[in-house]
This record gives sequence, structure tokens and C-alpha cells, in this order.
Amino acid sequence: MHAMKRLELIIERMAMKRAGRVLESAGIKGYTVVPALAGYGQGSYWQRDRDMSASQDMVIMIAISSDSVMQVALQDLQKLLGAHIGVLSVSDVNVLRPERF
Repeated sequence: MHAMKRLELIIERMAMKRAGRVLESAGIKGYTVVPALAGYGQGSYWQRDRDMSASQDMVIMIAISSDSVMQVALQDLQKLLGAHIGVLSVSDVNVLRPERF
């Protein structure tokens, strides 16, 4: 097993393409995007397709990469999150095939 970093970014769907470009330009080899269905934060609940218009839908972007590449991505993602609603977390993971990341 090989140590890597895993990024999880919950962000407005309208910012997804910008976030993807940030990840790609930092050198991250791939990511996955899934819909965020519901949540709770800042004292209120929200649910996709119920409380918000489609333009306010949230997605979760997941990426795995080396620490050095992740640090480059985090610098630009911090700027992006200054302009959009979002939550970002990075954790340590172990992967079987590091060449994929």
C-alpha cells in the first residue's frame, strides 16, 4: 500500500467545472463527482430538488493524489472557495496502485 492524500470538496454545481480545471492544472490525474443529496449546516437543513433551484445544487468532488500535487491544488481551491459556497477536507489514504494517482 502507498500513502496518498484524498480530497473531498462539497461545492455548488455551478463551480464544478472551475474546480475541475483547478484539479487538472495542479496535476491531479482524475476525480469523481457525485451529487450531494441533502445536508445540514449553519443551522439549517437543505435537500436537493426541494429547497433550492437547480442552480444551487451541490456536488461532491473526490480526488486522490500525492501530497505535493495536492498542496498545489489546495492553493487555488482556497481562492475558488472565497467566491463560492463549499467545504473542503483532505485526509490520508492508502492506495494499491499509486501510478493511477
